[in-house]
Amino acid sequence: METTAFFMDNKTFRQHLPACAPVVPFAQGDQLLLMDFTAANTLLTDEILRNTAIFSAYVADCLQTAGAKFGIGGYLENRTVYSRSKVFDGSGIDEEPRRLHLGIDVWGGAGTPVSAPLDGSVHSFAFNDHYGDYGATIILQHELPGLRFHSLYGHLSLRDLDGLYKGKPVKAGEIIAHFGEPVENGHWPPHLHFQLILDMEGKEGDYPGVCRVSERDRYEANCPDPDGVLDLLKHAVG
Repeated sequence: METTAFFMDNKTFRQHLPACAPVVPFAQGDQLLLMDFTAANTLLTDEILRNTAIFSAYVADCLQTAGAKFGIGGYLENRTVYSRSKVFDGSGIDEEPRRLHLGIDVWGGAGTPVSAPLDGSVHSFAFNDHYGDYGATIILQHELPGLRFHSLYGHLSLRDLDGLYKGKPVKAGEIIAHFGEPVENGHWPPHLHFQLILDMEGKEGDYPGVCRVSERDRYEANCPDPDGVLDLLKHAVG
């Protein structure tokens, strides 16, 4: 297949997709909570964001109160939560920080299994071990008629990187990873960052999951809506 980079809108991307296997074990009857991590959520205070344990307890309490198995949300959300880490700050005093989220987060318990939605192979993987970063990360490559794209899984368990190698084949529905604990997932409450990427731009084991608001058009064109694969947001309430 030709490897030349190209971009497409979300409607065109969805038209290329076959039916996908579930990425997380969400079943009919489970509750799914839509979660807001923007400035509009006034309950999410600086005190919560500064302390990973308190932040984790906040997320767990939200899920318990709603009777939800998972929380979900975040695609193209302008998030205040990234102020907790220098990873998302600009290098200069006046440089615009990164705040626009390019994936969908699925919040749940550490150890939750993560499965491949489609047949593919391991593109790359890494332990992005910085406060606020992805932590353990796996990127798969998928080949479809007329379309090559990648799926990124961030905030995983470190043990999920054991035995991986570039090109390792994976099957749709195969468990490839698990939600990691904060110590191995970039110091976040346990969750999965799931992102789609058309052109990896030469990167391996990492790709921006958050961009500057001013860069939205470019990144939106290269990172289609992940719910085209997840197909979960239609179940979310809250």
